[in-house]
Amino acid sequence: MFRQLRFRALVMAAGFAATFGTIAGSGAVTITLSCGAVGLELEICKEGAEAWAQKTGNRVEVISTPNSATERLALYQQILAANSADIDVFQIDVIWPGILAGHFIDLSKYIPREEIDRHFEAIVENNTVDGRFIAMPWFTDAGILYYRKDLLEKYDRPVPGTWQELEATARHIQAAEREAGNEKMWGFVYQAKAYEGLTVDALEWIDSWRGGTIVEPDGTISIDNPRAAAALTWAAGTVGTIAPPGVLNYAEEESRGVFQSGNAVFMRNWPYAWALSQAEDSPIRGKVGVVALPKGGPDGKPTGGLGGWQLAVSEYSENPEVAADLVRYLTSYEEQKRRAIKGSYNPTIEALYRDEEVLAAVPFFGSLFDTFVNAVARPSRVTGAKYNQVSAEFFNAVHAVLSGETDAKTAVAALARKLERLSRGGRW
Repeated sequence: MFRQLRFRALVMAAGFAATFGTIAGSGAVTITLSCGAVGLELEICKEGAEAWAQKTGNRVEVISTPNSATERLALYQQILAANSADIDVFQIDVIWPGILAGHFIDLSKYIPREEIDRHFEAIVENNTVDGRFIAMPWFTDAGILYYRKDLLEKYDRPVPGTWQELEATARHIQAAEREAGNEKMWGFVYQAKAYEGLTVDALEWIDSWRGGTIVEPDGTISIDNPRAAAALTWAAGTVGTIAPPGVLNYAEEESRGVFQSGNAVFMRNWPYAWALSQAEDSPIRGKVGVVALPKGGPDGKPTGGLGGWQLAVSEYSENPEVAADLVRYLTSYEEQKRRAIKGSYNPTIEALYRDEEVLAAVPFFGSLFDTFVNAVARPSRVTGAKYNQVSAEFFNAVHAVLSGETDAKTAVAALARKLERLSRGGRW
């Protein structure tokens, strides 16, 4: 009993709970659902949960968990390791199925196969572990570049195609705007805090330089190469020049705060930031453009890091069938369409990228479709249960480069040695 109460306290400490539902009869149950709270995420999650509760007569207790994926995973692991029934439905990152699969039910026993197969095949495959389909795709993500189209027009600058062009344009506009009186203007903001978000940003830089994906699909550790070092050297050069020194502590919302206040020319972020930038009270409403992230030089390639979240039902849930029904509702065509229009959350159902109402609300869903489908994945499948350690070693090494503690060449060499030991010679 003490153990259960302890983990409920941990969950509640991570956020707050809100309960929705009709006056339930004796057959009604309460399902506890974890949601993130980045941007409009929690609000939209609560609305979907409330709609299902009203429809079914059951109740949903929505619990906000940490925005940091690193902190959220640690919390989940504590709860699940205790076989706790405190959370029925978990919102899990695209990189977590291999880490947490043993704690979730096989949803294919509760959701018709034809509904599962409407979602992107690659994500369905990602969420299938040892033949068990452990999570329904909810929304997908890829890193994209936001830019102030009004400022690029004002200074007659084209949308950058390479990171080097972005840097030159950022420097030019930053200097001109400061000279004109905006001392707070910066050229570029992104996520450089030492957490999972930095793993994604840095992987985008490295892959765009054609420097590999840290650990390749065959298990080969590829991070120690000149192109990867060049990418990180470039990124380190942005700190304190075109990016504020504080970027070293920025996650998604800190970056968005600077950009949306009108104090940055470019921003790397996820699609969710679009709806917020176009809100009625946004200072930059109507002034923002969105394109694929730049290439790492003329021979590089545009790369967006694959993100996204899924919904999984706990193996320890006392009401798995009802919890699975909630998951089925929240990941449905109609609910994903609502979430796309209101919050610019990328659907995982391909047909929604041809929906006229969705494209009217988020035009770049059409123009950047290939970016979302072909985003570069973090090496979570090949590294399995060790991914969390791999990512931590990687983002800490990158953060050391960005903060000037070491140079990129030294950092990638040391990181490769650590990963070799962790993998026992590349045998994950």
